[in-house]
Amino acid sequence: MSEKERKRMVVMANVKAGRMSVRQAAESLGLSYRQAKRVWRRYRAEGEAGLVHRLRGKPGHRRKPAALRARILARYAERYNDFGPTLAAEYLAQEGLHVDHETLRRWLLAGNYRTKRRRREPHRQWRERKPCFGAMVQLDGSHHDWFEGRRPPCVLMVMVDDATNRVWAQFFEAETTHASYDMVEGWARAYGLPQSLYVDRDSIYRCEGVGSIEEQLAGKEPQTQFGRAMEKLGVELILANSPQAKGRVERVNGVLQDRLVKALRLAGISDVESANAFLAQKYLPDHNQRFEFMPASQADVHRAAPRQLDEILSWEEERVVQRDWTVACGGKRYQLGKQKEAMSLAGKRVVVRRLRDGRVQLVRGGVKLRWHELPPRAVRVAAPAVRTERKDLGRTKPGADHPWRKLWKLWKFGIGRGKEGERAAGVEDSGSPPLRSGLPESSQRHGNQEQHQGDIIS
Repeated sequence: MSEKERKRMVVMANVKAGRMSVRQAAESLGLSYRQAKRVWRRYRAEGEAGLVHRLRGKPGHRRKPAALRARILARYAERYNDFGPTLAAEYLAQEGLHVDHETLRRWLLAGNYRTKRRRREPHRQWRERKPCFGAMVQLDGSHHDWFEGRRPPCVLMVMVDDATNRVWAQFFEAETTHASYDMVEGWARAYGLPQSLYVDRDSIYRCEGVGSIEEQLAGKEPQTQFGRAMEKLGVELILANSPQAKGRVERVNGVLQDRLVKALRLAGISDVESANAFLAQKYLPDHNQRFEFMPASQADVHRAAPRQLDEILSWEEERVVQRDWTVACGGKRYQLGKQKEAMSLAGKRVVVRRLRDGRVQLVRGGVKLRWHELPPRAVRVAAPAVRTERKDLGRTKPGADHPWRKLWKLWKFGIGRGKEGERAAGVEDSGSPPLRSGLPESSQRHGNQEQHQGDIIS
């Protein structure tokens, strides 16, 4: 029974006991006198069951026809069996099968197509969105089997504006510095340079090494190539301490892993080039129109991208010019031209810049130098080393009549010491005064060595 029906039950029980009149019951329940009499009549006839609503347990008048329900569930099982209720309702509506997503959810739960899942997460502090478009953009790479085995797995690089949830995404073979450069360039060409970029602590964005002596003296942290490019562009690079800190892009990754995978499957796309074209022309405009937010401020704080954007989004390394005016970098040698002879470049540092399209630039103080690539150095072929076999040293074992063997017998079999022992062991007198052991000096020395060797052998 509902709370309202329980209240009616208590009031009608008082009326039945004579403690209240029907008019007083009507005032207590907020009913008219005629309605209170009808409730009292039903209570007398059926008891507590008469107070329950007549439609309780019966199908509603607004329910969908059974034939439509069976058709929708059959279509869901045939084509959308791994879709969520909301996404499935959208695609079913495109086929003319209109049903609310909550109604479809109840049907799927009742038909055991889906099960309830409870997600428990630790407490986290909510952060307010940035007020303006372009104040902060979150960047992340989502590794997933986007084509469901139709091609090798790849990565989807995703950029999300923190204020509006506007998304820009592209497929790449791997999450690299080159891919991050392409993403920043794509966003900058479309909207401009954002004020800050929120990324994870991947090695693309954070340098794990120790800075140079100059950086340590200046108090600067070592930078990756991506960090150097962002500093030159004036974009603040913020490193997140956890995936939940950049929850905007993480949630978008989850949405794309659900919706985009199915959209690519239905469109029959199995390669990166077609998928990127599908993203730019069809999917992302629909996605942004559906999930984009209205920012708190209408101001757009993006800055115009510089003309030399492709030169900034590159790889730069410092090299010292040799006395022959050559520069070595990446296994290649570059000969500087004579046009910059007045700069006296020998012994000075120049920047070797590699652009994403493969071009190479040599720069000194903002001036691009002329150069041409030299052929690789001749490699000296070393003569093969001749391996000589180890010669036999020709060592032989001592003979049976060797003094060492005689001494060994003396000590092993406990032959008496002194002159008699020496004669029994066949040891000749050396002419020296006898030692305390009764052995000659030479025999004593050899005997000690033999005993030591015997201990090692044993």
